[in-house]
Amino acid sequence: MVKENIVQIKSYEFALSCVRLFQKLTNEKREYVLSRQILRSGTSIGANIEESIGGQSTKDFLSKISIAYKETRETHYWLRLLRDADYITKEDSKELIEKCEELLRIIGSIRKTTKSKNS
Repeated sequence: MVKENIVQIKSYEFALSCVRLFQKLTNEKREYVLSRQILRSGTSIGANIEESIGGQSTKDFLSKISIAYKETRETHYWLRLLRDADYITKEDSKELIEKCEELLRIIGSIRKTTKSKNS
């Protein structure tokens, strides 16, 4: 049986939230530029987590985790921008930003631990 991986699960759920946000922005707000950015970076987090799990070496793992961290930071930026530009309400953005910040903490911790074990 495969061990449950929290960051894998949370990044996948977050990606689904980003897909739904993209659909809402394009259907209701007719916003296509920023919505594509949030779709790309928000779904890239989980994709890079998946790649890191299949990493061929610790260096490969760390590289993919670092990319996931950077994509999470970028997604955090786009969420704040969408909120502050009034494309999404403060209430709607609050949960997504909190989930994004949680991913930042988890992925950041994984990076730090991996680096310290291999230095």
